[in-house]
Order: sequence, then structure tokens, then C-alpha cells
Amino acid sequence: MTPVDPTPGAGERVAAVARLEATAVGSPALQRLTALAVQLLGADAAQVSLFGIDELVLGGTGLPQGTVGIRVPLAESLCAVTTTAAPDPVVAADARLDPRLAGLPPVAGGTVASYLGLPLAVFDGQVVGALSAFGRRPRDWSDADVALLRQLGDAVAVELQLAAQVRELESSRLAFELAIDAAGIGSFDWDLAGGRLVWDDRLQELMGFEPDAFDQTIEAFAARCHPDDRERTMEALQAAIDTVGEYDAEFRVVLPSGETRWIQGRGRALADETGVAVRLVGAGYDTTAQRHADARVARVMESVKSAFFSLDRDWRFTYLNAEAERVLQSSRDDLLGQVVWDAFPEAAEAEFGVRYLEAVGTGREQVFEAYYPAPLDAWFEVRAWPGPDGLSVSFLDVTERRAAEDRARRSAARLRLIADTTAAMAQRLATGAGEEAALQNVAEALVPVSGDWVIASLVDEDGRVRDVAVRHRDAASTPLVERYAALRLAALPPGAPVLAALATGQPREIPDVMAAVGRSMPSGEAAEVLQELAPRSAVTLPLTARGRTLGALSVYRSADRQQADAEDVATLRDIGDRVALALDNSRLYEQQRRLAEGLQRSMLTEPPEPDHAEIVVRYLPAVQVAEVGGDWYDAFLQPSGATVLVIGDVVGHDTAAAAAMGQLRGMLRGIGYRDGIGPAAVLADLDAAIDGLGMGTMATAAIARVEQTPEERAQGLSRLRWSNAGHPPPLLLHPDGRIEELATERAELMLGVDPSARRTETVVTVRRGATLLLYTDGLVEGRDLPLDEGIDRLRKAFAELADRPLAELCDEVITRLRPEGLQDDVALVAIRLHREDRPRPREAGPEQLPSRFA
Repeated sequence: MTPVDPTPGAGERVAAVARLEATAVGSPALQRLTALAVQLLGADAAQVSLFGIDELVLGGTGLPQGTVGIRVPLAESLCAVTTTAAPDPVVAADARLDPRLAGLPPVAGGTVASYLGLPLAVFDGQVVGALSAFGRRPRDWSDADVALLRQLGDAVAVELQLAAQVRELESSRLAFELAIDAAGIGSFDWDLAGGRLVWDDRLQELMGFEPDAFDQTIEAFAARCHPDDRERTMEALQAAIDTVGEYDAEFRVVLPSGETRWIQGRGRALADETGVAVRLVGAGYDTTAQRHADARVARVMESVKSAFFSLDRDWRFTYLNAEAERVLQSSRDDLLGQVVWDAFPEAAEAEFGVRYLEAVGTGREQVFEAYYPAPLDAWFEVRAWPGPDGLSVSFLDVTERRAAEDRARRSAARLRLIADTTAAMAQRLATGAGEEAALQNVAEALVPVSGDWVIASLVDEDGRVRDVAVRHRDAASTPLVERYAALRLAALPPGAPVLAALATGQPREIPDVMAAVGRSMPSGEAAEVLQELAPRSAVTLPLTARGRTLGALSVYRSADRQQADAEDVATLRDIGDRVALALDNSRLYEQQRRLAEGLQRSMLTEPPEPDHAEIVVRYLPAVQVAEVGGDWYDAFLQPSGATVLVIGDVVGHDTAAAAAMGQLRGMLRGIGYRDGIGPAAVLADLDAAIDGLGMGTMATAAIARVEQTPEERAQGLSRLRWSNAGHPPPLLLHPDGRIEELATERAELMLGVDPSARRTETVVTVRRGATLLLYTDGLVEGRDLPLDEGIDRLRKAFAELADRPLAELCDEVITRLRPEGLQDDVALVAIRLHREDRPRPREAGPEQLPSRFA
């Protein structure tokens, strides 16, 4: 086991030993101290050892020849045991009996019989070794012996530290001299009392003096200074003497050859006990190359487009280039030497000051953009970086760039506003929400971008003006605007801006709304509300398209906002033109839609209402204007009294499809009226007619016939006989709430594809109270709605509405299922078979039959 603990401080001990051992091995002082220990203690031998990674014997007396300087593994070291006992000494009268020592080679080999060891501590208590005394025979060590060795140990520790520090000091001195020589630095020492100025050889060389040619007077130095620099250099020296402070000056000297050399001088005044300066010591070095480099940099800086200046550590201007003079509107003569905060006081509290201080305080470069008020009145891109001599700042006037960026942002915002407003308007109109809802979207898009509040007006076909949409940036004030909109048209005086805009078709800009409107408005609630809204300025835009004025937009701004400028007005005019065109198109489309719907409905007839059977039909045209669809429904009675229900959809959405629908409906009605003909036969004959007449039309259709025998009537039953040519399956709602989908295992071909296609029919017996629903795909299929999903939605709605009256059920089904922005027309026919053992229900309406059946 190693007798020295590998404690966490072992690394520090090894480092301390490394500082000591280089100069201590064989030290005469250590030899004397160990000899003194042998003499005073009566010991046979004494030694000084250091313990790093092993034991090093530094010196000793009475040791075998060659022992000093050897290294011994710590595991075999007798003296190393001393470090484990620190700070106490190790005292062994008979080392052979001490378990700490008995197994070590010096004791086991009989060389050492008695031992006294004292730990050596240096460098603030770091134990690094031991001073030890040995005896070849057992002996007692008295307390006096221990005290004596301790005194000698203190002397050894001092000697070790002193030797190490002398060596390190010498190394530092040599390194310093090498650095001074390498840097070309010369030194001076000026005895102020005696007037003797001493320069070393290097400084004499820098000043241009031959060896021993300098007469050691301040006058000789002054004479060598450049005339332009002499006065300020001497003033700097005198200031250091007067204040017992530092001297710092850069000056030129004129060499005997006429060459000029730049010298940087730095020093410090030293005072006597009275506080009066008696010496000035310092150094000087050649800065000519740096000055030339600075001059080159200055020439470059003069040519660059960016402004540049530098500040010293006292925030004084030390340099600025020509561009900085131009941008700062001040000459170098005015600024050099001035404190930046004095020259530009607004900068201290602005971002400039904050960032400059941050750069100096943190040592990190700062890059920012900031505005400086008049007289500069400009935006600057600034880069400030700290250095040992102060702060360097480059800056570029970016006022024009920011103005261009602002114009670009405003242009982008203008285009975005126009696009958003147009999209909002178009979206509302596309869904059939109406003009008022569309103008509400426009008002919401304009606030707060273009104004603080907006009123949108419409001119009806009879010329009546209505305020139909409002918006305020503060939601709490919107009711106030709504109230003003309800009152203002009746209260406005003749010639009011909105009335003038509607009359002339020209926009009106109102710099002072209260002067233009408020003062001429009759007293009353409208005037009071306007006063509370407190608009400052406004722009009123007529909504004119194709020579017709359709409405107006009144855009108001409050006192905390500037009046709309030319670009704002141009944007509003562009928006107004687009809104007006959208309104006009919407009205034209609505006219065409009504015409198309009227044409479509004219082809569809009212259904019969046979006894105890209620029939409801519905038709909704597509939102797309003037697209006449091919959907149709029909309901009629055969001569036998059987009720026939038909639903169909011609392929296409145009007038050709509508015409084909009319033909097919007429042919089917004619074919289906024949007594006894079933749904499958009707579809087969119609398919043959399409081919034979060369119609070139395709369509889907489903036919259901309600039949009943007297026996079935008595049992409250009816039969549904149906056939389907590629149409969505009808849904049958049984009285118990169960819904049945009338579909075959395999769908049959649509009409107009193959006239020889086989048509089948299916019969279902139902109880009275059942409801049958036939519909077209426009109800269950859309751009984002698959057919199967749409049919599932219809089944769910049909079940939920089972208890509703039939007309209400059909209306609610359409309301719930009609896809957003209906892309296809929708036809629907439903029949409810009421119980025949009771009177016809009131909600079914009166019985209506053709005259033949009446």
C-alpha cells in the first residue's frame, strides 16, 4: 500500500513540488540546515525530501554517497509517511515496532532504527515534503528534539520558497526583457529634482541619438520634438508632474537625417512622502508604421460612401471622414475634441446613446437602425464596435431606403386590402348570401386599415338609398354607428357629401366632417350621435358600375389619425370600383337566375293530392347564375288510380340539358300514363324513344308506383313498385322509424346508354304511415362531399325528422343537407301514405285530383 494518500489535493501538491525542485536539489543552504539538524539532535543522518509523483531527495547529511538527487517510489519511501500525519510529526523511537514504518526497505534492511520526521508546508500551507532525522539504533526523541526540528523545518520551507521565487522572478525578468526588446520599447527615468533624464540605449536609438550623444536634459528632448508637436507634448509631461498622474502622448521627432518618426510615450509620476512628484518614469516606442497604416486607412475612409467617426474613451471625437462631415452637417474643426453628447445632445437619450454605451459596456458590436431628429432629420443604419482606444462608428443614411421600403409596404398593404376586400365580397355573393351581407364583409375588411368606422349604403332599384352595413374599430362603438346609420339619411342636409357622391358619381374627401355635416345637420338624435362618434375626416365613395350608381362607402377617421392621403384615396377608389362591379354583376346574375329558375319551374307541375296520400315536391336551382339544370320531378295518377312518382336528372347544366329534361319529362309522362304499365316498362320504353328519336341525351331516373288492392286497403297496406336507371336510391321511412334504401344488388344503366338494356322492378309492401323520398344527387353530392357520405347524412336527417309534417320534413332536409354554395340544382319528391281508417290529416291539405278522378 502506498503510504501517501491519493487525496483530491494531490494534483496541487505535485504542481507545488514542480515549482520547488528545479532549483533546490543539492542546495548549499539545505546542506547546512541538515548538518545543523544532525549536530543539534545527535542524529546519525538528516535529509530534505519532496513528494510529487515520487520522492526526490533534495539534500542531506550523513547519507550514503549519491543519495542527494535520487528518486524513490512513494511506496518505498520512509519520509513519505510524514505527509500522511501532517501537520503532526512522525516520532518513532524504534521504527521496527511502528506499523507505519516497519515494512519499508530502510527499516526492514536495518539502515534506520529510529526516525523523526516533520512535514514541510509551503505556499499557504501546501504539504510538499519532509525534513527527517534518522538513527541507526533505537532512541527516544524528546519534545525539545521535535521543537528543534520544527524550527529547522520552517527555515527549510522558507529556503525552498525563496529559491523558487528567485528563479521565477529571474525568468519573468528575462521574459520581460525579451518582450521589451522584441517590441522595440525604450525606457526613461527623469529625476525631477536633479533634472537628469536617463534614456536606455533603445530609446536613444528611437530618438535618433548616437550612443552617449544624449546629454540627459529635457531641453535636448524638446529640441528633437517636431515643432508642431512640441508644445502639447511638454504640456502633457507637465500635467503628469502637476497631478502626480499618468503621462500619455504621441508625438513626432525629427531625426538628424530630416526623417520624421512617430513616438508613443507613456509614463507615471512618482511622489515623495510629501506628495510632490520627484520622478517620472516610463517608456516609448515607434508608432510610425502604425501612423502610416492609419494614414492609409484614413485615405480609404475618406473615399468610402459610409460615414465614419471614432470616439476616445472619454467620448470625444478623434476622427471623422468627409462623408461623416456631410451627414452630420458639421466640420472636423467643429467636432474633433468635442464630447459626442455635447455635440449631439439628443443622441444621449435616444437609441444611439443606449447602444453606444452597451457596446462599450459589453465589449460587443452593436448593429441597429435609428432615427435622429432635426436638424439631421434622418434614419441611419449604424454599426458601433468597441476597441482599446474607444468606440468606432460607421453609419449610413438610409432615409431614402426606408422611405422606399415604406412605399413598398404601403403598396403591398394596398394590394392586400384590395384583394381581401374583393375576395370577401365575392365569397359572400358566391354563396348567395345577398348584397347586404357582402357589403358587411367589405366594411369589416376596411376597418381599421382604411378608417376607424365605415357605413355602406345601397341604392335600390326604385332609387331609395339605404344604409345596410356598418363597422367600427371598437366593437363597443359599433351599436353607436348602427344608430347613426339608421338616422343619418333622413337628417342629412341637401348637398351632404354622401348625397353629393351619389348624385354626381364622384368621390368626396371631407377634411372636417363636423364642419361639413355636423354644423348643418338639424338638432336631434342624429346630430348627437355624430357628435359622440366625433369623426375628424372622411372619404365618401360612390359605387358606380356600367353608368349606374349602386351605393356608397363612407369611410371615417377620428382625430387621432391623419386624413387619408392621395394613395389612401386611390386605394379606396379602386376598392369602390371593384365592389360596384361585383354588385352590378350580382344583380345581373340574379336577374338571369330568376329567369332561368322561372323557365325551369314552368316545366314542372304541381303534384296531385290523392285521398290519404300526401305528395310534396321541391326544386332549388344551383347558385351558379343562368345554369339551368336538368333535374326534374313528376307525380301523376294512372287511369287505374295508381300514383306514380318520378325523379330524374339529365346530364349537363345548360339550356340543352333543360330542353332535354322537358322532352324526357313529357315522354315519360305520356308513356307512364298508360294503364297497367309498370316502372320498369316505362324506363325501357323511354330508353327506346331516346334512341329512336336520336335525342343524344343521357339521364338517370327512378320511378315508384303506389298500388293497392281492396284487401290491402282493409289491412292498411300498400305496395311500392319501383325501378331505377342509375339514379341515387330512394329512401323509405317505415312507420316504426326504420329506414330502407331501395337499391338493387347491382345498379342498372342510366337512360340513353343502351336501349336494349334490361330493366327490372322491385315490389315492397308497406304499412300506411310510411314515407318515400326521391331526390337528385345535388342534395347528397358536392365538390367536397362524396356521394356515399352524402346519402348517409340524408338517412340520418330523414330519421331525425320522421315525426315532422311532410312539407316541413322536406324543407328541413334541404336546409340541413344543401351543400355550401350549391353547385348543382336539387329536385325532391316525397309521398306519405296516411292511414285510410281516419280522415285525411289537416297538415296534408285538401285532396287535389285531376277532373277525371274527381
